[in-house]
Amino acid sequence: MPSLLIRNVRPMGASPADVLVRDGRIAKAGAALSAPTDATVEEGGGALLLPGLVEGHTHLDKTLWGTDWYRNEVGTKLIDKIENERAFRHASGHDAAAQSLVLAKAFLARGTTRLRTHVDVDTQAGLRHLEGTLRTRQTLSEVLQIQVVAFPQSGLLGRPGTAELLGQALAQGADVLGGLDPCAIDGDPVRSLDVLFGIADRHQRPLDIHLHEPGAMGAFSLELILQRTEALGMQGKVAVSHGFCLGDLGEHERDALLARMARLGVVLVTSAPPSRSVPPLMACRKAGVTVLGGNDGIRDTWSPYGNPDMLERAMLIGMRYNLRRDDEIEVALDTVTHAGARGCGFEAYGLDAGCRADLVLVDAQTVAEAVVARPVRRLVVAGGRVVARNGVLQAEVASL
Repeated sequence: MPSLLIRNVRPMGASPADVLVRDGRIAKAGAALSAPTDATVEEGGGALLLPGLVEGHTHLDKTLWGTDWYRNEVGTKLIDKIENERAFRHASGHDAAAQSLVLAKAFLARGTTRLRTHVDVDTQAGLRHLEGTLRTRQTLSEVLQIQVVAFPQSGLLGRPGTAELLGQALAQGADVLGGLDPCAIDGDPVRSLDVLFGIADRHQRPLDIHLHEPGAMGAFSLELILQRTEALGMQGKVAVSHGFCLGDLGEHERDALLARMARLGVVLVTSAPPSRSVPPLMACRKAGVTVLGGNDGIRDTWSPYGNPDMLERAMLIGMRYNLRRDDEIEVALDTVTHAGARGCGFEAYGLDAGCRADLVLVDAQTVAEAVVARPVRRLVVAGGRVVARNGVLQAEVASL
């Protein structure tokens, strides 16, 4: 791979510097670097330099991005949304391979270079959605790092055979095992989590568990999750997505759970929805819990909302948590950059020498302005390769 020299950029708003990329990694940064003879030179023009953005929780396989408008008339309960989606995808022949590729490219054009996606595995569709998303992962492997979560969206216990399908999904290449509401959906939290953690233990995979359950119910499930994390030695290998219960609890009970999460390395993933209680971001961080951000679903049968722009998601997180000071807005960005990479276990991330060269240039004076204004991505570099300019994918990437 030819070397790449990007001149006159401001890493995270710092003083202007040049960045030299060799073999897909950041070689060094400094003032007035010499260009190697084989280097392509890009003029940064004083732009703000960010590391590649990180999407910590989405559903590539579900999206209707780029298709005709879906009229949403689904009921208000979680199970209504689950059953409606399963029926729609079955009746329409929804193509997870095509749809996941469209949305993944949209993420890349907007500067996301690492992404975790949950993919439905159930006894009706089997592994069809997984297989389609794995094709997308392979197609974009050189420019977008995708982690695939085998996710039992319809529940684990209520549809016999789901546990076996999850094991097959991990054997076929899923990176992470997903779980869902052991009380509210499965109705038997002890058995549900025993089965789930047993699968993860046998396949030696990390876990990412959707926990929508509110209040005392969610706290009970979270306690069971933490017990099993410790008993099986899965410290640093468990994520809890949503964790709405943490926004419902009294401070004493909440802080006790947060302390245990921090000690066990259990991370928290939030989309910071405006319609639900949310875990207190600053209290979580103060306790030592890594909090990362994600969109959840984007333009699907669950909801018409969402956008594959992680600067927008950082802004929405900032708004939901009333983050107004510049240093607080930097925390919002952290959820979709460094904390996002750390929480998902993406390696060699950042702007230091030796890191994978995933770089985003935007016209903004500061990090806070980049989050609030969400400027068009002037340049996106993934693995040392220019993949997008001014929000548009390069032709060779768009054609993948």
